[in-house]
Amino acid sequence: MRVVIQKVKKASVTVEGNVISKIDKGLMLLVGISTKDTEDDVTKMSNKILSLRVFEDLSHPPHTATKWYGKPWAKSIVDIEGEILSVSQFTLYGTVKKGTKPDFHKAAKGHIAKELYDLFLSQLKTGLDGNKEDSVDSKVKDGEFGAMMDVELINDGPVTIVWDTNDPTL
Repeated sequence: MRVVIQKVKKASVTVEGNVISKIDKGLMLLVGISTKDTEDDVTKMSNKILSLRVFEDLSHPPHTATKWYGKPWAKSIVDIEGEILSVSQFTLYGTVKKGTKPDFHKAAKGHIAKELYDLFLSQLKTGLDGNKEDSVDSKVKDGEFGAMMDVELINDGPVTIVWDTNDPTL
């Protein structure tokens, strides 16, 4: 499972001219599911994202003379009660080793990817929302699986991290 994690001031997803999801301060995730991914990869990734400390602790000054306000790398998305916008993106597993046309054979097929992606969203919602029944008020939003989406975001920092559960070098 490969995810591009971006810290954002705000982000949105538009499908066919309609904004279907939007968030304010939080994380924008571009999520790719590979043919090798399992439920264990989903759990590993969701736990990592929920605990990843990319936000500042605004109650403490930084220990160094930086232009950051607050202590950097101190808080997680859970700590700041931020929002997550997740977008499925099979193209994260595209390769261009041969020729000029991308090859996507490492990306999981639609129905398998959708099952794992839905599990990923469910785990993020449980971690960020707790046991709320109402998904309308969820702090975890997503795009439309398989649709052509326009994604708009304003990076915060910018902070962008790529993590792959199957690649120990990332």
